[in-house]
Amino acid sequence: MPGAGRSAGVPHRGTGSGTRGCSPGPSPGVDPTWPAPPGASRWSDDPRPVAARVTTLLGLDLTGRRVLVVGAGRVGTRRARRFVEDGALVLLVDPSPSDDARRMAGHGDVELRERGVLEGDLDGAWLVLAATGDVALDAQVAAWAEARRTWCVNASDGRDGSARVAAASTHGDLTLGVVSTGDPDPRRAASVRDALAALVGAGEVDLRRRRPGRGRVVLVGSGPGDPGLVPVAGLEALAAADVVVTDRLGATGLLDRLPDDVEVVNVGKSPTNHPVPQAEINRILVDRALEGLTVVRFKGGDPYVFGRGGEEVHACRRAGIEVTVVPGITSAFSVPALAGIPVTQRGVATSVHVTSGHVGADSAALAALAAGATVVFLMAVSALGDICAAALGVGVDPDLPVAVVEQGSTARQRVTRATVATAAEVAAREGVRPPAIVVMGRSPRRASSTTTSARPPSPPPTPERGGLGGPARVS
Repeated sequence: MPGAGRSAGVPHRGTGSGTRGCSPGPSPGVDPTWPAPPGASRWSDDPRPVAARVTTLLGLDLTGRRVLVVGAGRVGTRRARRFVEDGALVLLVDPSPSDDARRMAGHGDVELRERGVLEGDLDGAWLVLAATGDVALDAQVAAWAEARRTWCVNASDGRDGSARVAAASTHGDLTLGVVSTGDPDPRRAASVRDALAALVGAGEVDLRRRRPGRGRVVLVGSGPGDPGLVPVAGLEALAAADVVVTDRLGATGLLDRLPDDVEVVNVGKSPTNHPVPQAEINRILVDRALEGLTVVRFKGGDPYVFGRGGEEVHACRRAGIEVTVVPGITSAFSVPALAGIPVTQRGVATSVHVTSGHVGADSAALAALAAGATVVFLMAVSALGDICAAALGVGVDPDLPVAVVEQGSTARQRVTRATVATAAEVAAREGVRPPAIVVMGRSPRRASSTTTSARPPSPPPTPERGGLGGPARVS
């Protein structure tokens, strides 16, 4: 092995990472006077001060490429994990690695060598990270890398390495990076990164592609209606959308803040009116994506909970279109929670059954009720009388509590309480209207009268693109 034996047996002097390694002697091609005095440049004979040097920010494709990480303490392990996420093949070298490093080594993309570093460990490496916490050892690793013309990040002294890791945040397929020029200042870089990420997260940056590319479809579950409950990934998808195909329900107020040139196609259904058939919705998604556009299918609740999301995904994949799903907060659980109703509770209800109630109660729902489970009926207002009659017909306690929650998570939220025996009559008297969910079981508290409660929704984000939330990944 090239360089084998050069570093054996010399103890690591640093304590920064809890790593014990080796302090090898100089190698051929490395200046024996290294490290250079502060402020001097070892990259040329020109002793320019570090502050005068320029750092070039690049995007590296590490997929399938080897990265050497020397030092498997806190810093090295965290960076190694990020390199693996970026597709790299990581070699970790440390005589006393952390438990996290040992766990990482169980995966095929990470090799762990529990010993001191050897110069030969750099063989085949595209990038090196020296993170032992020993300033002299990290400098020696950087010198080896320099002699091989391999980029090296020196975590002990950023002025010494030939590369720096940017403070970065990732938003979908876009990564923002900030790196200091001259003297390294990681805190400042992270502060600027956070400020930029906040701009993106507030929706003040248009993330749509400027160059034609492959079209794609993103199914976004927007939750029960409160814009503050839309997933971060869903907000990011909206900011990148060329076309939004939206339902009637969900956090549709966000769409008013999209730029005028974003096409919004309303395909919303009501209980008795389906103006756009599902086959036509599928065609719209496919056709727009085939034009090279980014299409967001903006759905209420969760796309896969009575949202026909599976049908839409299948249609896109059958047409060869890239499609991803952003899960949403289903109203089946979130709306009861916002109304103060736990769908499960120890000693009260240990299971929950969710069903569509637009055609009445199915046998599985009735069996769940009889067994003491909480049953949540979606789209059940018009069939509430039939559902209650069926429940009574299978022996469900007439006094079993029922709660009907209208306009969940919005300022118009209203909770109507009754029992299985009285729910249909009370709902009719109180003028209950869709959208609403019905919760039956012991978890809704017994109440003989109607109660109302309004929950002020989160204010919608103010920027013109409707808000984005924070970054998906920060480093």
